[in-house]
Amino acid sequence: MSLDVTFHRLAELELCDAARYYDAESPGLGAAFIDEVERCTAAIVEHPEVGTYVRGSIRRRLVHRVPYGILYTHTSTDIRILAIMNLKRRPGYWVGRT
Repeated sequence: MSLDVTFHRLAELELCDAARYYDAESPGLGAAFIDEVERCTAAIVEHPEVGTYVRGSIRRRLVHRVPYGILYTHTSTDIRILAIMNLKRRPGYWVGRT
């Protein structure tokens, strides 16, 4: 059984903003960033329990090669991506998202 994945609207914005930033730094890097987030999201779907707890039931999976983490919650039927978090900025800004 595959889990449904949904993104908090602000997590979608964070993903797009980060991809635009990386693409402005080096053309193609934004697409590579999105590919890596998609790879990590697929890994979360396969093994949602592997992420490290960061607060309550919220877990974090690190994105390789960039200072980002994917914050998420999961149930037996779905994964909710709460934030695509830059690990070097405002660590608790996402608290309160559901």
